[in-house]
Amino acid sequence: MATLRDIKRRITAVKNTKQITKAMKMVAASKLRKAQTKMLEMRPYADKMNEIIAGMSGDGEGLHPLLVQRPRRTVEVVVITSDRGLCGAFNTNILKTAERLIKKYKEENFNISISVVGKKAFDYFKRRNIPIRNSWLGLSGKMTYADVQKVANDIIESYINETVDEVFIVYNKFKSVIAQETQAAKLLPLSEAESAVETGTASTVFIYEPSREEIFNQLLPKNIEVQVYRALLESQASEEGARMSAMENATKNADEMISKLTLQYNKARQASITKELMDIVGGVEALKE
Repeated sequence: MATLRDIKRRITAVKNTKQITKAMKMVAASKLRKAQTKMLEMRPYADKMNEIIAGMSGDGEGLHPLLVQRPRRTVEVVVITSDRGLCGAFNTNILKTAERLIKKYKEENFNISISVVGKKAFDYFKRRNIPIRNSWLGLSGKMTYADVQKVANDIIESYINETVDEVFIVYNKFKSVIAQETQAAKLLPLSEAESAVETGTASTVFIYEPSREEIFNQLLPKNIEVQVYRALLESQASEEGARMSAMENATKNADEMISKLTLQYNKARQASITKELMDIVGGVEALKE
């Protein structure tokens, strides 16, 4: 049975833990506001960029390497997770979605190439001895557009060099502080047939100035950068939302544990006092005899 000293130590330890989780919740809330603002500003731009590219790329095959449709042999899966933990099921959900996608294409006899953003995904695949083509670590909370360009340029080069024939990006889309939705979005090749139906631009006619080739050379790589940036911003906001929610739950659990331990401490203290009183009464009775 735990002594009064042991229970008191546990109460102190839980109180210290509660202070940490409460502070982490406040930090996550502050970071979430900044990340959410950037993400909401990026969404309309990324959607409009996708809409324009969908309308332009319909009859542009052959004008740019990113518009080349070729038989699929190797499928690249870019998995975006966080570098740190303590964010609930945020990373687990992403890795499960990535595993399902990888399994699906393996069953269809395609070669699989994996690139990761975030230490959690890197460690996950490394522990399972799954080869990782490229990785970008340490971007959580301090990502810049230059970092985004490195990721996007690597994806573009791999596609143009025919190292990969199709690219999917797996990330958490931010819905609310307590809800994130895993997404497995096709990044390359740029497919007008699929995108135009989603955006309603199948019948759009464009007049090009300057030439289509020059516009494609500028816009198509830029669109990949924008879509990768959007995915990373969505993931960053989702991570902070998940961490804020997880730390709030941890703080509530700490409060409940403190209440239970305090009750246990009071009962043990009462039992100790009662025992001492019984000993005193017994001693008095013995003296009377």
